[in-house]
Amino acid sequence: KPAAKAPKAEPKQETPPMPTPEQPTEKAPASYKARFKTTKGDFVLEVTRAWSPNGADRIYNLVKLGYFTDIAFFRVLDNFVAQGGIHGDPGLSARWRNARFQDDPSAGQSNARGTMVFATAGPNTRTTQFFINFKDNGMLDSMGFTPFGKVVSGMDVVDKLYKGYGEGAPNGSGPDQGRVQAEGNAYLKKDFPKLDYITSAALEK
Repeated sequence: KPAAKAPKAEPKQETPPMPTPEQPTEKAPASYKARFKTTKGDFVLEVTRAWSPNGADRIYNLVKLGYFTDIAFFRVLDNFVAQGGIHGDPGLSARWRNARFQDDPSAGQSNARGTMVFATAGPNTRTTQFFINFKDNGMLDSMGFTPFGKVVSGMDVVDKLYKGYGEGAPNGSGPDQGRVQAEGNAYLKKDFPKLDYITSAALEK
């Protein structure tokens, strides 16, 4: 008897690589724009590398690698800041949490309304967490918070991000950052279902 024909192999689905810190990093252009799609609409960020070269390079690579997929704005404080940047996958979040990069000395750009800034826990501890200033927060300028870009379109979208949960635990009733790191979006979507998210981000042509 002739041998039975082997079933045709299904074509493999190409999945994009996970955005890990080990991937090559590129130097960002002097100026570029990125469009962030969120659950409230789109906003466009214009990055100026001279303000914060290391910060501009990091956000450029995060966008290019596809990091900003289903990323929660987990700390949104009315008349202050909207903060996000922890990856929703706890395993990936753990890897990025240690991907620190060097601080940038201030180039004189203040934490004005609409500026985007990397969060920091002390010298040279910036990773992926960022915030957008809802108002002029000049008191942050001397605390190591160096803006790298500004929202030039869609700030009205940023203003609409859900603010009802307030400050995080233990000081408030909002999301506990430790649990966000450990449990990811599963925790946020169960316990804080009204939060808004970045669904994707891409460099503008």
